[in-house]
Amino acid sequence: MSDRAISRRSALFTTLGLALAPAAASAEDSAANFPNHPIRVIVSVPAGGGVDAITRLVTAKMRPLLGQPLAVENKAGAGGSLAADAVYHSAPDGYTLLASQPAPITTNQFLYSSLNYDPTKLTPIAILSYVDNVLLVRPDFPAKTAQELIAYAKANPGKLNYASQGIGTTSHLTAALFEKLAGVKLVHVPYKGTAPALNDIIASHVDLMFTEIATSLPLAKAGKARILAVAAEQRIPAIPNVPTLAEVGVPGCISVTWQALTAPPNTPSAIADKLNDAVNKAMKDPDLLARYKQLNLRPAGGTPAQMAAFLKEETKKWGDVIREAGIKPH
Repeated sequence: MSDRAISRRSALFTTLGLALAPAAASAEDSAANFPNHPIRVIVSVPAGGGVDAITRLVTAKMRPLLGQPLAVENKAGAGGSLAADAVYHSAPDGYTLLASQPAPITTNQFLYSSLNYDPTKLTPIAILSYVDNVLLVRPDFPAKTAQELIAYAKANPGKLNYASQGIGTTSHLTAALFEKLAGVKLVHVPYKGTAPALNDIIASHVDLMFTEIATSLPLAKAGKARILAVAAEQRIPAIPNVPTLAEVGVPGCISVTWQALTAPPNTPSAIADKLNDAVNKAMKDPDLLARYKQLNLRPAGGTPAQMAAFLKEETKKWGDVIREAGIKPH
């Protein structure tokens, strides 16, 4: 290469460097000053739902830590995808966040024929809570134990039915995983949400449902339904006499519902770290921990990198269940 060509290339790189420097400085300034006005948190479920309640609880604890209000908005629909789509296409400045259940950031990509966003490109902030799922049966269900239920289901394929919150929801996919691992065949009865599904469990219109302990335990205590097993790695302290599915012969049937906070793609790491730090500090708040205990929730937190790894594992696990169960996109 001639001296003149080398000189031209050097000048080009110098010019590019000078052009990029203000942009980098601007990004650093915006991160250093973040947040300097209110933050929108778009929740993927209607007001009053579990994700909504947890989001409001956590964001209330984040507010004094960040020095700005976190305004919660609800944008339900398409399994949470409407909210995820809105956040995905927002400015990556930390002022618009998504609070969601797993589906819009993990499994909806397998369940909807087309999405206007790529869940894998959302910026992880933190997991807000974990809640274990349980095997809930109608109050007059003849089987008294999970072993008896499995034995009956094996002897009578297609005779038992199960409710879910809808096609592709955690309750549906957990049941599909249970069918595979237990070697049984059940009939799926999808509903539009948790409440109508539980109503039909209480009324004995359906046999069973996999759903979170936070909503199941009050029903069990009132005698309106019964919990036969927990889909957790260990027994749940609130119901220590109820075995895990592994203990009754279905190892590997683990299902945890969780709620998460994500940001638009390309959100600066410094901003994501500030938000993550606020979540982690909120997870240590005594009032929040007491409320979580009342609701049978487990505090979460962790780093954005840990959340990214967790999302990758969850996406693969439930994506495999969807494919093997033949659940088609809609």
